[in-house]
Amino acid sequence: MPVTAAWIVTIIDWAATPVGVFAFIHALLQRPDAFTAINKMTKPAWLGITAGGTAALLLFRFYDFGMMFWIAGLVAVLVYIVDVRPGLIEVQRGQKW
Repeated sequence: MPVTAAWIVTIIDWAATPVGVFAFIHALLQRPDAFTAINKMTKPAWLGITAGGTAALLLFRFYDFGMMFWIAGLVAVLVYIVDVRPGLIEVQRGQKW
């Protein structure tokens, strides 16, 4: 692998871990009733999903034999950030006048 490609893969690999940690901490700090209010799974389910995704990002590498587990972990974390997090923020803000 060329040196430039190796650097890019390493940056992608290490940049995903803080995203997973952020998703887990965000899910941890939310109210349990907010998850059911937006018709998503429960808070313990999302804590498990984000924790498992973060663990996969830490244990496996983007460029190794466990790449499919790394990608599955990244997808799980990104689903929380892109789909669940905006709904949680909206429902906890309340009504805007």
